Amino acid sequence: MAWKIFLFILLTFVLIAGISFPIVENPKVWYQFPLIPGLKENAKIIFFHVPSAWLAVIGFLMSTIYSIKYLRKKNLDDDAKSYSAAQLGLIFCILATITGAVWAKFAWGSFWSWDPRQTSIFALLLIYGAWFALRSSIESEDKRATLSAVYSIIAFVTVPFFVFIMPRIMDGLHPGSADDKVTPGGGPIVDFRMNDSMLVIFFLSLIGFTILYYWMWKIGYKSLLYKEKLNKKLIRG
Repeated sequence: MAWKIFLFILLTFVLIAGISFPIVENPKVWYQFPLIPGLKENAKIIFFHVPSAWLAVIGFLMSTIYSIKYLRKKNLDDDAKSYSAAQLGLIFCILATITGAVWAKFAWGSFWSWDPRQTSIFALLLIYGAWFALRSSIESEDKRATLSAVYSIIAFVTVPFFVFIMPRIMDGLHPGSADDKVTPGGGPIVDFRMNDSMLVIFFLSLIGFTILYYWMWKIGYKSLLYKEKLNKKLIRG
């Protein structure tokens, strides 16, 4: 119970600080953030956009780990844990896409510019969307778990490429691209530099959202196990 109170306080602080702390050209006190040309107040979206993308990767990674465990032991509990992690991974991937589009509107002038990072996250949405479609099309519990596990492992091979490699080897507008070049119709390049206060809030946001993810994951897979047990009892009864 104590950690839940801690999580509530932490996320409340991040939310209040991330939204209310002022952005000024020359920060002089600890609660002021630096002015970032091209974003201004919209720079605060980093406290929600980056954690969403981070948790999408964590979700897909955990799904793969439990998929491997399932293939080794054939324990359906591992399949439930993999499925719950993938659900959260897809949810946070969607949130990262939405918050990234809002970022793009103010940084580049358009919600969608087919920047390498936007293209890569869209590809992940399609790949994992297909994974859920595959699961829903198979009735046999064991067969569904086995095929899902194999698909999850193969799908995750693409995650490091789309998230960490592709955006860094291709020209794009997003900070961290190969040359950060301006493409036709795009907006200005954003030189994103955080001061110490902004970094603290940013890392607290990562920590808070990671704890929240773990809590949601535990609730998710336990609810799946209870649902399976209830269905089996109804079938037998």
